[in-house]
Amino acid sequence: MASFRAFLNSPVGPKTTHFWGPVANWGFVAAGLADMNKPPEMISGNMTAAMCVYSALFMRFAWMVQPRNYLLLACHVSNETVQLYQLSRWARGQG
Repeated sequence: MASFRAFLNSPVGPKTTHFWGPVANWGFVAAGLADMNKPPEMISGNMTAAMCVYSALFMRFAWMVQPRNYLLLACHVSNETVQLYQLSRWARGQG
């Protein structure tokens, strides 16, 4: 019980945006994974590239912010991976 209470009241616990921000951002990863079954013609190259830049910037933010936000870092590393794969599918579809 004490460890749960420590997590609950920690600087990155569920009472802070350091927790809920990354939780909400996992939706981007889920959407990217769901889009893997769609044809490459449906992928927006501009939006996928923007998501790649967004995740790259926030990976650095998650690493530099104090306390370090490992949950946000993991989320954006995952999203960067998914979006780069989608961008490669889009590029192959363009010929």
